[in-house]
Amino acid sequence: MSLAFPTQDPPEGGFPYEGKAAAAPTSRLTTKVSMPALQGMKREGKPITALTAYDYATSRLVDEAGIDMILVGDSLAMVVLGHDNTLAVTVDEMLHHTRAVRRAVRRALVVADMPFGSYHGTLAEGVANAVRFVKEAGAEAVKVEGPRVELVQALTDAEIPVVGHLGLTPQSVLRMGGYKVQAKTVETLTQLKEDAMALAEAGAGAIVLEGVPREVAAAVTAELEIPTIGIGAGPDCDGQILVFHDILNMTFAPHAKFVRQYADAAALIRGAVEQYREDVEHRAFPTDEESYHLPAAVRDAAEMAVVISDRLA
Repeated sequence: MSLAFPTQDPPEGGFPYEGKAAAAPTSRLTTKVSMPALQGMKREGKPITALTAYDYATSRLVDEAGIDMILVGDSLAMVVLGHDNTLAVTVDEMLHHTRAVRRAVRRALVVADMPFGSYHGTLAEGVANAVRFVKEAGAEAVKVEGPRVELVQALTDAEIPVVGHLGLTPQSVLRMGGYKVQAKTVETLTQLKEDAMALAEAGAGAIVLEGVPREVAAAVTAELEIPTIGIGAGPDCDGQILVFHDILNMTFAPHAKFVRQYADAAALIRGAVEQYREDVEHRAFPTDEESYHLPAAVRDAAEMAVVISDRLA
């Protein structure tokens, strides 16, 4: 909000209009990341970094930090909108947040999560919704959960890059009976490997592996020519992804075992807001230095007018 206001007292002629937010600068790493670039990183053995982000400010910071892939995750339903799970978020809400993220990002690959219900009908409906994410919101790839091989093939045929998602798929929470580690038996790990291969053959450019044993993720990663992005899947994947709010302690729920907290932004924000409240209550904010003032000539003229008025009264 402060971007629309001058940072000092205006000169005699006034300030030019400053209503536009500053454009996002080029990231410190200037080469734009694409899906083929991620695949090249796998071949070179270079770890892929990924984070979720849901708005302009956070995605701009994430991009400037050099993260390779930004996922506009349907987890925004929980960490931003306050729902109990990811199922409630809509296509329009996801489009809204994807647009905000895309405006900020210059380097990272922007991937949009396809929300629950947006690709669970016909293939045509799924492709149409994916097209909206690319055409209306600027997404550079979409992510779909589960072994939806025909859908991935259809999206690939429509020239839309796809990220698959296997293992613990949050949109299946009701069927799974909670957020539980998957592929813990010979049968289920074999099925996961087969599903991953099928998605890759259908055209998926990468696959997120969530909530699976390290050994399973390592085996899948070794067999696939496309990169795997792990979350709760151990260190052997080609890359890792976490939720932005989790690593900064900005979610209001117990952290999963695989979440590492890198800073306590919640404490920082809470402390800053409490200090602001106290400053306002004690009239310590704003100070005279934080206030705008009339130009000296106008102020003197106004004071003279008051003097004259008082004398005439």
